[in-house]
Amino acid sequence: MIKFHPTPEHLKQFVEGTLSPVESLMISAHCDMCEHCQHKVESYTSAFASIEIEEAAESYDPDFDLMLANITQQPAAERAHRPQGIKQATSIELDGKSFELPKTLHRLVKKKGNWSSLVGKLWQSPVDLGCDGVANFIYIEKGGTVPEHTHRGSEMTLVINGEFSDGLNDYDSGDLIYMTGEHTHAPRSDAPEGCLVFSVVDQPLHFTSGLARLLNPFSHLFFR
Repeated sequence: MIKFHPTPEHLKQFVEGTLSPVESLMISAHCDMCEHCQHKVESYTSAFASIEIEEAAESYDPDFDLMLANITQQPAAERAHRPQGIKQATSIELDGKSFELPKTLHRLVKKKGNWSSLVGKLWQSPVDLGCDGVANFIYIEKGGTVPEHTHRGSEMTLVINGEFSDGLNDYDSGDLIYMTGEHTHAPRSDAPEGCLVFSVVDQPLHFTSGLARLLNPFSHLFFR
């Protein structure tokens, strides 16, 4: 059961298009998995559209209609040829396991790097978002633990499959988690299937446990 959602204000900003690309990506992926937030986004979209229509009516310009009519009378541009039969990948695989991704993240399948095995029964695959922030798919095997850490900046994490806990809360598939420097946690999964998450950080993590020295050889995988 999904318990952690974007705030109403974040959903409104998502509809208005005022969030950062990373925030919009994460909220969109969460909404793919959460009917509750889907309905809220639909409601905010209707309200926002009504406001836009009212403002457009108040600033109506007849010359704009004339210009639009002239444009639509021009010959239509030839449609770009799209190869047929090429399907977009919708899942990622690791060690014989296949994980279906929310629709918004399908386009990231081709942008992910190879899986790397880390200490603590962790696997990580970097993703090139083409913008600020370091993104990774992270898989925690059953009994696996991420060393205790806090954040110099912020971290957004979407649980894609499975469950984990971190000493602060218990999380399930679909949960969207937002962490800042005020939080210190050590994610661990005891679920039979482990847990796959998609995580984006904007600053290097600060490891606070003794395991940090073991993780140092892999720190370049957590941030660049």
